[in-house]
Amino acid sequence: MALIYEKRNHIAYLTLNRPDAHNAFDPETILELLAAWEDYRDDAELRCAIITGAGDQSFCAGADLGKLIPLFTGARQPETEADRKVQADPMLAQKALLRDFELYKPVVAAINGHAIAGGLELLYATDIRVASETASFGLQEAKWAIFPMGGSSVKLPRQVPYAKAMEILLTGELIDAEEAYRIGLVNRVVSPGQVMETAEKFAVTIARNGPMAVSAIKKAVLTNIGLTLNEGLAKEVEIAVPVFLSQDAQEGPRAFKEKREPNYRGK
Repeated sequence: MALIYEKRNHIAYLTLNRPDAHNAFDPETILELLAAWEDYRDDAELRCAIITGAGDQSFCAGADLGKLIPLFTGARQPETEADRKVQADPMLAQKALLRDFELYKPVVAAINGHAIAGGLELLYATDIRVASETASFGLQEAKWAIFPMGGSSVKLPRQVPYAKAMEILLTGELIDAEEAYRIGLVNRVVSPGQVMETAEKFAVTIARNGPMAVSAIKKAVLTNIGLTLNEGLAKEVEIAVPVFLSQDAQEGPRAFKEKREPNYRGK
């Protein structure tokens, strides 16, 4: 399997599983990753996801330069059914990287190693990021005369300061985990053995919260980017009202008053 997909205690675990290829995206990974995101989105029992890479060297090195990119440039002809599907619809890759995929459930990234090119671009759609001390980050597409088309020219300058975004985009050089933390690209930097443990703490905390409220908060943040202040405030009300009218919104204050754990049902 190019991707290991598991579900435990309301949490979806997605593990990119090509450690010998630095967990790079090949056509099989693209299709399996997209299927996992669709399942996570549609499964009402799942409240948070954690994405990571197999092994301790790489989170993801981006697109496989031998298997995926040549399909898009025409330098390689399709050999498998996965090859044919991905070549016929390049947007499948964009959706798998969450570039053109609506997902309002939270995603935590457990970055166990290098996050380069498409591996970094996948992080833009995650909400909380835990990085190993040994992790590094970069967009090396310009070095190979290709464009970082996973949303980097749009999303990276919105998530880190402009000058740092341009440095990463134009030089193709890597930054280390401490620098990624300093510029706000990641939330935590921990030892390699604590990456998944720390990510799970975030996921467990989120999964205990009201799922309707969590999804609505993420949706409000994402949809309000780019709106004027008044437009954003109006959109916030539109998204928030159904949450206040939900059964969970009655259960939460009731559980607080009764000094017990709330039993949220996402309704």
